[in-house]
Amino acid sequence: MARIVGVHFRNAGKVYYFDPKDLDIKMGDKLIVETARGVEMGTATLPPQDVEDDKVVQPLKEVIRIATEEDLVKEVENRAKEDEAYRKCKELIMKHELEMKLVEAEYTFDNNKLLFYFTAEGRVDFRELVKELAGIFRTRIELRQIGVRDETKVLGGIGICGRELCCKSYLTDFSPVSIKMAKTQNLSLNPTKISGVCGRLMCCLTNEEETYEFLNSNLPKIGDEVHTVDGSDGVVTQVNVLRQKVKVLFEEGDNRELREYPTEELTVTGHRKKGQNHQNQQKQNKEEKKNDKKEEPKKEDKPVEKKAESQPKKEENNSSDNASNGGNGENKNKHRRNRHRNRNRKNKSEGTPSGNES
Repeated sequence: MARIVGVHFRNAGKVYYFDPKDLDIKMGDKLIVETARGVEMGTATLPPQDVEDDKVVQPLKEVIRIATEEDLVKEVENRAKEDEAYRKCKELIMKHELEMKLVEAEYTFDNNKLLFYFTAEGRVDFRELVKELAGIFRTRIELRQIGVRDETKVLGGIGICGRELCCKSYLTDFSPVSIKMAKTQNLSLNPTKISGVCGRLMCCLTNEEETYEFLNSNLPKIGDEVHTVDGSDGVVTQVNVLRQKVKVLFEEGDNRELREYPTEELTVTGHRKKGQNHQNQQKQNKEEKKNDKKEEPKKEDKPVEKKAESQPKKEENNSSDNASNGGNGENKNKHRRNRHRNRNRKNKSEGTPSGNES
């Protein structure tokens, strides 16, 4: 077992463990401790207590002392310096035209380091900015890029519930939030209604996730076929998670009726997706159309083949007719020429000019 005291350094900040030594530390006391960033002032959030060794990262750093009145005055002076450093850094950012948004400036308690927190869409080349800041403040300068959730945690604000933001008031860590949580709680999936001030999904979606998962485990799903205590069979169309009641649709021919039942009065017999009957009808109609299209070419092939067979016969008949007509025409022409020759011979013998023939 290890003796620890819990300390956080900002509002709702992460709690770090320190060795309390023999100091009489109480909840809310201001403590001066040594951290990786240097000497800082924090607030005791856990009184001295024993915890298991596997929950502590060894070696534990010791608490230097409980803050005195002089330490509290110095802390107030540091806060004033931070405001001045914030304004100066913002001016330099505009001067260098850097695409970054300054969020906060923070001095360590011993003034050995000045930290600037900012947000940006991508990487930012701030080397020249650091040089100018170091020349002005004559201390170590550190710039840290943070996310939009961390920015909201630092700045604070009021949520849509009318209360102070959870991340600013009591949350120490950001737990992952997914859209599945909103679906489990039957919330609107409109991004404007389930997103927080930071633009991400609201952290409070995780508060009731376990409760809704337990309640949903006892409820049938929408589309389930159920058997009621009064001997009727229907389909679940609506679920009320908090009241543990569901609405069941009964269909008898063209008649439909909707009733509400408690969960314990229903027995799930199967699952049917919404609109399944209509989908089956559509599939059957499509299959019938496909079959009709497959059969239509077969019906058209027969007359086409008959036409193809009948066409040569017609052509043969036409050719024979033309041949017969052509033969008769030639005979008539020969007969006319013979008649014309005979007339000319007769006219010559009689001495009558052929041009005066009527």
